[in-house]
Amino acid sequence: MYGIYALIQIALAPTPEAAHSFMHDLYFESAGMILTLVTLGKFFEARAKRKTGEAIAALMDLRPQTAEVIRGGQTMQLPIEQVQVGDLVIVRGGQSVPVDGKITEGSAYLDESAITGESMPVEKHVGDTVIGATVSKSGYVVMKALRVGDDTTLSQIIRLVEEAGASKAPIAKLADKVAGVFVPVVMGIALVTAIIWLLAGETPSFALTRAISVLVISCPCALGLATPVAIMVGTGVGAKNGVLFQSAEALENLHNVNAVIMDKTGTVTEGRPVVTDVKSFGVESGDLLSLALSLESRSDHPLADAIVRYAREKNAQERSVTDFEMIEGQGIRATVDGVPCFAGNRRMLLANGLALSGSMQKLGDEFAAAGKTPLFFAANRQIVGIFAVADVLKPTSKAAVEALRSMHIDVTLLTGDIQKTAQSIASELGVTDVIAEVLPQDKERIVREKQGKGRKVAMIGDGINDAPALARADVGIAIGAGTDVAISSADVVLMKSDLMDAVDAIRLSRRTMRNIRQNLFWAFFYNCIGIPIAAGLLWVPFGIKLSPMIGAAAMSLSSVCVVSNALRLRFFSATPRKTAGTPAVLPISGEKPLTAHKKEENVMEKTIKVDGMMCQHCVAHVKKALEGAAAGCDVAVDLDAGKAVVSGKTLPEDAVLTAAVTEAGYEVVDIK
Repeated sequence: MYGIYALIQIALAPTPEAAHSFMHDLYFESAGMILTLVTLGKFFEARAKRKTGEAIAALMDLRPQTAEVIRGGQTMQLPIEQVQVGDLVIVRGGQSVPVDGKITEGSAYLDESAITGESMPVEKHVGDTVIGATVSKSGYVVMKALRVGDDTTLSQIIRLVEEAGASKAPIAKLADKVAGVFVPVVMGIALVTAIIWLLAGETPSFALTRAISVLVISCPCALGLATPVAIMVGTGVGAKNGVLFQSAEALENLHNVNAVIMDKTGTVTEGRPVVTDVKSFGVESGDLLSLALSLESRSDHPLADAIVRYAREKNAQERSVTDFEMIEGQGIRATVDGVPCFAGNRRMLLANGLALSGSMQKLGDEFAAAGKTPLFFAANRQIVGIFAVADVLKPTSKAAVEALRSMHIDVTLLTGDIQKTAQSIASELGVTDVIAEVLPQDKERIVREKQGKGRKVAMIGDGINDAPALARADVGIAIGAGTDVAISSADVVLMKSDLMDAVDAIRLSRRTMRNIRQNLFWAFFYNCIGIPIAAGLLWVPFGIKLSPMIGAAAMSLSSVCVVSNALRLRFFSATPRKTAGTPAVLPISGEKPLTAHKKEENVMEKTIKVDGMMCQHCVAHVKKALEGAAAGCDVAVDLDAGKAVVSGKTLPEDAVLTAAVTEAGYEVVDIK
């Protein structure tokens, strides 16, 4: 407007000198450049912000578009939107699972990495639940649709990420309030600036230019963007790593946590019993496993399932069983291949007149003292073996507790188990604060007591009985494999059911809050420096004045810098998983351990990282292939670690070992 006024004055000027005095008051190029710079800044800002939605876009891309459905005995291809609850859906090898459901026919290996983060395919059989958007690597299944449309796990994850990114954290609301006050204050500063320069004797053109510079360089955008962009990126990165924040408030609150209370069963432990120790007496290990499999495969007791799994992993053979009988509170009695056999606890032995030797008694007591359940097996009235069964720690639980303590967070183990079992697990974890024999309603009370002492408490749990405590805690963290009630009561959901993800959630929260503080600092710092310079602070001492065009460039740059700083959160990486301290399943007495053996003098060793092993059959194939390629060498294959160790006084070339494994149908990733 002032430029148009100056142009008119030039046209009406009576003399060249009068016209020349208005020549420097034309701001048409400045106006054009301001619009160009602001538009360019908004373009870069929008482009940067668009990257924050990549996590959601990637999740949406996982959705298959069609499903193969059986209706009325006919197989048909339907759009995913038309699949209904109760439909029978076919999933073949290489296809994505269209909806959540349960397998009714067949089996398959499913890649669930996109949902749970589990890198290895998971074997699924009849009765197992499957998650939509996972991928069948091999096999053929027919599944019954249980959740479709917006009710599927993937849709819920997308909704949580969107809601968390759109919600406002308390610090974001504070920034919005400051930005709301900022605009009228800046307008007031611009007006005062013009008045002061007019009173100081400067021309209206100079005073107006200074006022315009103040308005242009001030940047409420940077203040407004400082928090929401960081929240969007933080929640997106969390979803990518299997950590779902239900709200931005949860993301903010988690960084203040200084006490963690964790449930035991299903949270720090596997949540199901496994065989930890086996000892045989007077029989071959294979015979003991065969006897155990034959007896326990007919039992529906939870401990029986653990023994059956273990025996089948060891390739035990099942025998003929007759006269099978379950005895409540004791165990099993049956005839195996014509021989009377027993399996159960000490009460079973005493009831049938079977005596334990001193060494057997001592071993059983040691297992019990370690929080394990000893189960005794007898054949022809002779005790032939002991199995120890326990709910063992998850591979990363101990490392997670160590990481929490290194972050100066107090850890408390909470469980309804007896004190002896709880203390045993706590000792393995390295936790000193243990609260055992707790009723469900007491868990919420314990959280309140911690908060009453001024602690910011995070509760980690997975069961219905954890829901009140999860809701009461400052931040409730639910294990993804837990119940729907627990998940709905929580602020954060760990999709991989890995306790180390709780550590990553806290790390991500702290990183996000630090990023927000950096953004707010630079936004305030920029305005505190830029506005006085634009107002003419340097004009009197140095003769320096800021053009509105330069102010526009600085304003645009400040917004881009804030957004770019927030985008650095995309480089957040999860904590490397450590499994040190995790109790391993011990070999049967007399067997060689599977893991590393002690090197003898002049014995060389090569460790081969193998990709593609999924079960014990795969282990057998890899071992056989390597034994053929490395004749006379010892070969040990570890399924969990995905590696094979070949040792001997002379070893074949790497190429020979690689060719043998490849020929067996597996991939060699590395050889050391």
